[in-house]
Amino acid sequence: MTRSTRERIIDESLRLFAQHGYSATSVAEIEAAAGLSPGAGGLYRHFRSKYDVLAAAMNEHAARTRSQITEALVGVQALGASVPVEERLEHVCRAGLAKVREESRLTRVFFRDLSQFPELVAVVRDGLLQPMFEAITTWFRSQPEYADADLDWPAIGAVLGGAVVYYRLFQETVGEPPGRADRDRFVASWVRLSLGLLSAERPAAAAEVAEAAG
Repeated sequence: MTRSTRERIIDESLRLFAQHGYSATSVAEIEAAAGLSPGAGGLYRHFRSKYDVLAAAMNEHAARTRSQITEALVGVQALGASVPVEERLEHVCRAGLAKVREESRLTRVFFRDLSQFPELVAVVRDGLLQPMFEAITTWFRSQPEYADADLDWPAIGAVLGGAVVYYRLFQETVGEPPGRADRDRFVASWVRLSLGLLSAERPAAAAEVAEAAG
């Protein structure tokens, strides 16, 4: 699929911002990377400034993420309760890792450059980061195995979602995964911890069984 000039400018600018930083990237460099004549002002036919390019990248990635999260939840829900919960958990974890990896350039720019643009921090926070955590919370609450668990789901979503984000960020920054645990081991451990949430209901259930037997 052929990208429009506007799309090329956004994609290449985000790549350059991630590699070199927002301040260190010039308009001419963006134009050259996007296939335009550097310094000829081609960027300004589509954007008023370099800042507008950055803002467009943040807004469009946030909008795309909201749509993708909705589609992913529909896809996971389509698996149904007939699929073992372990497989459903693995699917959710791997989907989260893939999404964080897909947005690695945006994430680098977010943590390195966006502190000077609080309005764009809000765009990424509300349009990309928080929806990811909320999606995990929504998913757990919708699974029959967890329906009766009296747990602080937003906090649990923060822990489990944070682990996924941290795993990819650490790998991107350091060059190897945290604890040198490869992706399959991380996913298996994430699933095991998630299954451990079910034990929160087991003591009460065991007591009821014992009482009935007595």
